[in-house]
Amino acid sequence: MKRTQKIIDFLGLKKSVAALLTMVILVGLGEKMAERFLPIYLMALGGGAYAIGLLNGMNNLLGALYAYPGGYFSDRFGYKHALIIFNIIAMIGYLIVILFPTWIAVIIGAVFFLSWTSISLPASMSLVSSVLPTNKRTMGVSLHSFVRRVPMALGPILGGTLITLYGIKTGIRLAFGIALILGLVSLVAQQLLIEETKETQKAEISPLKMFSFMATSLKLLLLSDTLVRFCEQIPYAFVVVWCLKRVGITPVDFGILTAIEMVTAMFIYIPVAYFADRSSKKPFVVITFLFFSAFPLVLTFSHTLRALIFAFILRGLKEFGEPTRKALILDLAPEGKKAGIFGLYYLIRDVIVSLAAFGGAFLWKISPQTNFIVAFGFGLLGTFMFWRFGRETPIPKRMTPL
Repeated sequence: MKRTQKIIDFLGLKKSVAALLTMVILVGLGEKMAERFLPIYLMALGGGAYAIGLLNGMNNLLGALYAYPGGYFSDRFGYKHALIIFNIIAMIGYLIVILFPTWIAVIIGAVFFLSWTSISLPASMSLVSSVLPTNKRTMGVSLHSFVRRVPMALGPILGGTLITLYGIKTGIRLAFGIALILGLVSLVAQQLLIEETKETQKAEISPLKMFSFMATSLKLLLLSDTLVRFCEQIPYAFVVVWCLKRVGITPVDFGILTAIEMVTAMFIYIPVAYFADRSSKKPFVVITFLFFSAFPLVLTFSHTLRALIFAFILRGLKEFGEPTRKALILDLAPEGKKAGIFGLYYLIRDVIVSLAAFGGAFLWKISPQTNFIVAFGFGLLGTFMFWRFGRETPIPKRMTPL
């Protein structure tokens, strides 16, 4: 019993955090069972390439735009009520797809259920920040990141099984039906287990006013992070093209490489969180940015499967300090506005970084090497900026370097 309690204390598994992780698994599993197969479902319903392109574009755009409203609702109504609202929104999307088997209905439903991950993240981080002490925040965020990968791994397998057994149309609708049931179970778990903060805060709806509350230290992290994400997104869509078309590996090999990346990330979450909570967070973020930067450079010289295995292990190591970076955002955000600031951070970063996908295509047309080297340059610049100017505490205005 004492050993179990020690493990619970080590992981920071308070009741509300355990409920959050349960919700992440249940809702995430339902989401991932069908989401990965939506392109073929759209085709089966008569939607063409433009419908698939619209869905993909919506996924990226909504991921950025939903982050700030997610933070506002969490600050305004409290994270418990916000998570319930977001869960219901996703379930409405599932219901639309189940009841109306047309490709247009899938697009409309996607507006609701594609929002869940992005819109719920600020509330989830607010819960972690409120429930856990400062020296356990990185561990809490790491557990959240770790658990998110469970449905990412299992969901497509279960969804693929349903499609194999019942066909594309019936299988996908069954997957959404199961997602709806899991969402309902998640609602019950949230209601029973998550403890709300004693009082809600007056939330700021204006992004410009909210930006004024953002500490200069956090703005510096945002700038560095944005540059590093350019490094990630410029080659992102072309990694599979390089591996399959240029190196010549099989799709199965690429699936194995992706699994290697995921397993690498999962192995490092907990140990890194333990040390990050007991020391300075900045070195862990710098190392993470270095791994982000190194991947496209190493990929440039990867011309065999063995070399690609090393590159994808490196890609998995980019998660080395990602939970630490999220915990640092929470540390630098003012009390009472942590969810709103977190959402604004992701809104600004992801809207700007979405441009990288377009720029990456132009660079790829010049040559794959140009794409990879330019990406590496952005990563190196972002890493240097945070290493040189980044801080873990708010910078007083008189000391503001920018």
